[in-house]
Amino acid sequence: MAITKTSTAQWEGDLKGGKGTMTVGKGAYTGPFTFASRFETGAGTNPEELLAAAHAGCFSMAFSADLAGAGHKPTRVSTTATTYMGPDPAGGFHIGKIELNVEAQVPGLDDAKFQELAAGAKKNCPVSKLFKGAEIVLNAKLV
Repeated sequence: MAITKTSTAQWEGDLKGGKGTMTVGKGAYTGPFTFASRFETGAGTNPEELLAAAHAGCFSMAFSADLAGAGHKPTRVSTTATTYMGPDPAGGFHIGKIELNVEAQVPGLDDAKFQELAAGAKKNCPVSKLFKGAEIVLNAKLV
């Protein structure tokens, strides 16, 4: 059985002068987005920030599960994901890179095993798998 999740977006107007609203799930987040919030420094969010949030959340959960599965229950896993979007040689734009910066408190775990488990979580996180076409950089710090 597939697990399905749905979010929505509505856009009104042209690209530069228009505006939109995105709703995550059943309304856990609803917020505006505009050309300025996506390509400049305007207020609101954008699809790339929401993708980064999804990746950070998915990776944190996957890493936590892998740590616990290896007998090292984490106290905390904190992940920041950054998307890098630029011109696509084929036209338009693409997300060519995602950087995951993770810090975790894991009592009794050495750094070598920590790095091994972090790399496995990066590879096997469902959102990482979705982004196979992008370079995914992992910086993991055991604190």
